[in-house]
Amino acid sequence: MQTASFSGFIEMIFYMIAFYYIFKFLAKLFLPIVVKKVVEKAGQNFQQQQQQRTQQTTWKKTSNNDEIIIDTANSKNPRETKKVGDYVDYEEID
Repeated sequence: MQTASFSGFIEMIFYMIAFYYIFKFLAKLFLPIVVKKVVEKAGQNFQQQQQQRTQQTTWKKTSNNDEIIIDTANSKNPRETKKVGDYVDYEEID
């Protein structure tokens, strides 16, 4: 069984401080590079999603009427507003 000593305690504090400053130094070096890569990857994903959406929306031109038909794959019906109830106007009685 080991006993605690003052020199062991000081050595542990020294290692903790050294680790903190080394980690802080390395974070200043590599964190901007990592963040830049993450932002670039997110931008690429966004561009790919935009390209997929524009490919899903097709523009067709008919030859006989010269009409433009927009055909969307994910067309949704407009939302219907929920009717909560009738409005009743109350008058105060004196």
